[in-house]
Amino acid sequence: PKQPTDNISLPTLLLKQQPRTSTMVRYSAAAFLAAICMLSSSNGSIGNFGLVRAAEMTEAEQAAETAAANAAAEEMIEAISTPYSPPEGSSAFAYEAEVNKMLDIVINSLYTNKDIFLRELISNASDALDKIRFLSVTKPELLGDTPNLEMKIEYDPDAKTLTIRDTGLGMTKDDLIKNLGTVARSGTTNFMKALKESETNDISQIGMFGVGFYSTFLVADRVSVASKHNDDDTQNVWESLNGEASFHVGPDPRGNTLGRGTEITLHLKEDAEEYLSPYKLKEMIGHYSEFVTHPVSLRQIKTIQVPKEKDEFDEEEEEKKEDGDDIEVSDEDEAEEKEPEMEEVTTYEYEQINTDPAIWARDKDGITDEEYQEFWKVVSKGDSAGDAEDWTHFNAEGNINFKSILYVPSEVPFALQQGNMEMMKPGLRLYVRKVLISDEFDLMPRYLNFIKGVVDSDDLPLNVNRETLQESKIVKIIKKKLVRKALELIRKMSQQEMPADDETDEAEVDADGNVIVKDDGDKKPKVHPYITWYKKFGLSLKMGCIDDSANKDKLQKLLRFKSSKADGEDEFVSLQEYVDRMKEWQKEIYVFPGESIKQLSESSFMDAFNDRDVEVLYLTDSIDEYFIGNVREFNGVKFRDVTKEGVKFSDEDEDLAKRRNKVYADKFSPLTKYLKKLYGADVSRVAISKRLGRAPAIVSSTEWGNSANMDRIMRAQAFAHGVAPGENMMPTGILELNPRHPFVIKLLESIPDDGETEPPQSVKDNAWILLDMATMSGGFPVRDPKKFAARMTRVLKTGLGVESLTLADEIDPPAEEDLPDEPAFEMPDGFNMEDLNLDDLDM
Repeated sequence: PKQPTDNISLPTLLLKQQPRTSTMVRYSAAAFLAAICMLSSSNGSIGNFGLVRAAEMTEAEQAAETAAANAAAEEMIEAISTPYSPPEGSSAFAYEAEVNKMLDIVINSLYTNKDIFLRELISNASDALDKIRFLSVTKPELLGDTPNLEMKIEYDPDAKTLTIRDTGLGMTKDDLIKNLGTVARSGTTNFMKALKESETNDISQIGMFGVGFYSTFLVADRVSVASKHNDDDTQNVWESLNGEASFHVGPDPRGNTLGRGTEITLHLKEDAEEYLSPYKLKEMIGHYSEFVTHPVSLRQIKTIQVPKEKDEFDEEEEEKKEDGDDIEVSDEDEAEEKEPEMEEVTTYEYEQINTDPAIWARDKDGITDEEYQEFWKVVSKGDSAGDAEDWTHFNAEGNINFKSILYVPSEVPFALQQGNMEMMKPGLRLYVRKVLISDEFDLMPRYLNFIKGVVDSDDLPLNVNRETLQESKIVKIIKKKLVRKALELIRKMSQQEMPADDETDEAEVDADGNVIVKDDGDKKPKVHPYITWYKKFGLSLKMGCIDDSANKDKLQKLLRFKSSKADGEDEFVSLQEYVDRMKEWQKEIYVFPGESIKQLSESSFMDAFNDRDVEVLYLTDSIDEYFIGNVREFNGVKFRDVTKEGVKFSDEDEDLAKRRNKVYADKFSPLTKYLKKLYGADVSRVAISKRLGRAPAIVSSTEWGNSANMDRIMRAQAFAHGVAPGENMMPTGILELNPRHPFVIKLLESIPDDGETEPPQSVKDNAWILLDMATMSGGFPVRDPKKFAARMTRVLKTGLGVESLTLADEIDPPAEEDLPDEPAFEMPDGFNMEDLNLDDLDM
């Protein structure tokens, strides 16, 4: 029964009349405002709202206002207290599963993004369209009066509803009860079962009208499903409230409005009204249905201004006025046209969203290179400039079936140029039957994150969240196959033949008509396309050798290096080519890490290798140090850093080398002991070198220590914690002395024979300068710049014959006489600026 409202405040009334979960509240804003009027004080004003004052109203107006308020309030109270009314003529059915518990799982566990509901509905609609298309191949009459297979989406901001309509197979009343009344029941599963029992079982379907369908309750208070199947003369409607344990199914009161297909209407929650925005919907539809086979259109609502149409009475009056008007009208008045009266008209127009073709589903032999390049622009989305360098289109068959197109870009993505791996977005999109599942899966390892493309699998579950799918065994198998295909694509790029010249250069002739023969040396050498590509993406492949131990051998074959025998800017050497032309006695791959090719080629470390004509690979990328430290060998041949100890040459008699080294060690033993004592902790040890050519000495690294280049990289770390710049970072290397160099021999002669007498300061300075030279030649910085400067000052003082470093007295120059002012510039007599003609000047 309705409660009296004379002495009840509006908040109290609303609190007393709060609807239950199953009560749907629908009343207008006008009724709400009118209720406030009715609940106002007896003098006719709106209480404390101050909207209308009784003194400004007549008694008749007050009476009319009160009557209107009472009627509106009655309407509102009746709307509040009216429970939900199911569709007329429908019957109630109980869910076979506990929907409240299921919805809790859907909302809190299964889906982490509300937008996913639209993906599920698009997938279901696409599935239904595929079914009727397949059945109509043998029975065209099934299409009937609805031949167009399409999907339409509409939004209604006033009713706060979102509608998804398709012309697919549709559902009978029994289908609605079975498919939508059982959690996770799949209409597609039953359809596949029927196909397997038939003679033609050559089609596979996805689509879960179960858990996926119930994702609609993430955004809706009430869901209505109207559907018409060819086997049922009646169009039926299914409807349920969010959180209810039952649903209603019955004939649609509107009659047969669909012809065939399904229409799902979502009555959105208050916090889901963002899905009434055409911009939001267009973005979501394009995201999830970009490559769906059937057209997906969004109804756009637009308001335009049009001339107001005149009724028959207005037209007759205007004609009479024109007939009875004998006043002359001037030409000027006739020119002026009367502006028509305008009115607002709401128009509805459908816009197809999914216009991009899903070329991966076509036969690759029927796709042109231009079509592949156009599709590259779609999947790259502007992340990579230029065209695709190459691509592979394949169907993976076996336990897991999927189709894919993988693209290799020709230009480095911006985030990769900056070295910001965290900003690199995953390049592959995962689809199930052309419906986007996610574009955030890590289907490629980080070293191949520049690969772009699509993957479409029929074996993936559609209605699970991204985190669960990421750990799926199926996804892991797909990822493994994709990596193998990507590496195979890059390998084919590296093995392509050098492309032929596009066109022959036109011959040039001199003044006498003779053909000018060009020297071949003037032509720019051709560069293999793979080298051009590798110079941009080689770092990623080296990273792969570190990260992906399973594919390390494949990746090493794709690497290219500069070497001491590759002089050209675009000349590179593969590891296999290096191994094939190694010396017969050579047992290791010699590598030389450093900052630049010029610095490495001029280093003292290269003397012995140049004398023996031994090739050395130059490693100038910062990642090369990590690469060598992790990989260590290629096809059983170890890498050897030429800046570290242990470099040996087997091109001379081994017995002679041992006897020679023993003699040198004995002869220079006093010098090595003295220098070790003099240098202290600045060197780990002093040894006689077996590999120096023309340099007097050099500092090398221990076999398991950091090289000079690695030391430089570590000191340059911007985020290094706990170590001050230059503090305890420089390693103590090995000082290698060249026993044949005059500097070393002279220094040996300067050392006292007894080993106890202190040598003069000049000998100490020379010894320290020798270490400084060897340190810089080895690529290390000078350990103590201040002491180095002091030593060099003493050397200059002795060399220049300077007795004292006392500064000379400051000079006191005499004062100069004042110079006369410059004369002012005077124009020549008879010269007039107005006579100057700028057009006569040759500019």
